[in-house]
Amino acid sequence: MPLAPALERLARDCDVTPYKSSGPGGQKKNKAESSVRVRHLPSGIVRIATESRSQARNRETALARVLEELKRRARKPKPRRPTRPTRSAVEQRLAGKRLEAEKKRGRGRSAAAEE
Repeated sequence: MPLAPALERLARDCDVTPYKSSGPGGQKKNKAESSVRVRHLPSGIVRIATESRSQARNRETALARVLEELKRRARKPKPRRPTRPTRSAVEQRLAGKRLEAEKKRGRGRSAAAEE
């Protein structure tokens, strides 16, 4: 089964290694090298695929995962711009602080208890 053109170009920069995977699956998994490990040589990204019994399908899946990671790494984060709080937000925060301060002032000893 032929690869998509983007994956075909990517495969030229990659080291594709088939191997025998471990785990449940019996004779098919223990004897066949259907799992694939793809290492992108320029970046060092390694992705594996073991889902399918087909080596070709696993190769395509692993290459797609490498391509997805390369795209994720190339994406630039959106710049953050500082903003100021609105006047009402500042007033609400200060009103809350005043309320807490009043509460704390009321916790002190009363004048009657000191006598």
